[in-house]
Amino acid sequence: MNRQRALFAIHIAAVLFGLTGIFGELIQADAMAITAGRASFAVFALFAFIRFQGGSLTQGLKAGSIGVLAAAGAMLAVHWVTFFIAVKIAGVAVATLGFASFPAFITLCECLFFKERISIAEWLILLLVTLGLVLVTPSFDLRDEATVGLAWAILSGLAFAIFTLVNRRAAAHIPAQQVACWENLVVALLTLPFSFPAMAGLDALDWLWIALLGVFCTALSHYLLVSSLMTLKARSAGIVIALEPIYAIFFAAVLFAQYPSARALFGGALMIGAIVWSGLRQPESRAARKISAAR
Repeated sequence: MNRQRALFAIHIAAVLFGLTGIFGELIQADAMAITAGRASFAVFALFAFIRFQGGSLTQGLKAGSIGVLAAAGAMLAVHWVTFFIAVKIAGVAVATLGFASFPAFITLCECLFFKERISIAEWLILLLVTLGLVLVTPSFDLRDEATVGLAWAILSGLAFAIFTLVNRRAAAHIPAQQVACWENLVVALLTLPFSFPAMAGLDALDWLWIALLGVFCTALSHYLLVSSLMTLKARSAGIVIALEPIYAIFFAAVLFAQYPSARALFGGALMIGAIVWSGLRQPESRAARKISAAR
């Protein structure tokens, strides 16, 4: 893959990530059922792709990797469920902007659990993200549904940050598609038992949306991200992925007439700007770790 195709692939991946919340809004089901369906379709798609490449799910898998994959899958399940709850309560724009706080949580977790020092520039980035979240917050009254939805979205960002850090170990010696397939299988196993009643009532259109969410916004987006990283620098890919909230807000405005306030847009701009700045200034290896796991 040359650089032009890699840039095209990473932009398509960012668009697919941005569509995640759109499908969450379209599907007439609760967050648990959406997550279970998404993971199940992703497992089938990823398994088919691995077999097409001549690979195996057990290739390079060690006993010590199973627990790490299970922990990563559990955190991925928490991330998806809380994100879709946020979408259902507060809408796509607020949910996506709240989730966009995850790079700040990664930095904090690296400091707390890996004893990595936070530089002055990183403290400034954390401050900008925090200020952005304050501006995005519709009100500071927990009786406001939009504020509750934002809280769920921030929790989703925290879960994704922990998932990314756990995934750092899970993906150390295993092909990325294989890691994604195992983790999605864990998500499906954890959520399906709680989803059967809701899934039984889904109509054909809802199943179509869930299939598209699992195949395109999960399996295909992961493949495009990993493939583009073979050609692009991680920070270049990270900057493109940081555009995900912009795509999500655009689609939500066009499809559902969900228009964030000027204050929320300014807060979102601060957060996205901080994320882009973070990607530009970080060492290549660290930037790669922060975008190694697809949503």
